[in-house]
Amino acid sequence: MNKTIFISGTPTVGKTTISEKLAIKLNAKLIKINDFVFENDLTLGKDSNKGYEVIDIDKLDLKLQDELKDYDGIAIIEGHVSHLCSNADQIIILRVNPKILKERLEKRGYLESKILENLEAEALGVCSCEAYDIHADKVQEVDVSNLSIDESIAILEDIIYEKKEFPFGEIDFMQWIISGH
Repeated sequence: MNKTIFISGTPTVGKTTISEKLAIKLNAKLIKINDFVFENDLTLGKDSNKGYEVIDIDKLDLKLQDELKDYDGIAIIEGHVSHLCSNADQIIILRVNPKILKERLEKRGYLESKILENLEAEALGVCSCEAYDIHADKVQEVDVSNLSIDESIAILEDIIYEKKEFPFGEIDFMQWIISGH
């Protein structure tokens, strides 16, 4: 089976952990966007206001296409901006309830301003909306808030093998914003 799967979502939803274990289980090629970007010098420089490197999405997309052009098998592309690239067969956006996400971001030492930015992005489904704008019906969303890693992997396997669907637009965390957090 030849298939390219993008796994994306807000920071700390579990993309890396789930993707690593899923790739082993499926004997899939795993490309971690963050590593891939720095290994291939695909940044535009540092955002002076936010303090992080800005990824050149166009160059990233071209480099990913080149990396995968002769690959035969399942490829998992994991990372927060993977959904902004092209040529995916499936896009899976991992979602987490903002209340749970806040705890994870705090444990990782994120600044308060960055925590709020990520919580709002999750509540509004920014990654999902961006992915849908680019990939339409290829996008699936999975709420992993209360799932174990193994349960999450089982669901992603069902999506990859087209046994189940978790279509875009069915997860709604807007109540978090409406309630004032």
